[in-house]
Amino acid sequence: MSNSNNSGGSNKGVMTQKGREALERFKMESANELGIDLKDGYNGDLTSREAGSIGGSMVKKMIDSYKMQ
Repeated sequence: MSNSNNSGGSNKGVMTQKGREALERFKMESANELGIDLKDGYNGDLTSREAGSIGGSMVKKMIDSYKMQ
């Protein structure tokens, strides 16, 4: 029987507190650069377009960073 914490070596769902904080800062930075007012906590008032723009910006930056390595 397999351990529920070990899914074939995958780290799916595992993130440290430092990782969560870094991702949150990255999200806030991306939103700020796009001129989107992102607050700490609930942001359900964002449009789908605004939320998608933030995520898209984050992905673009990660891809650019990977290409530079």
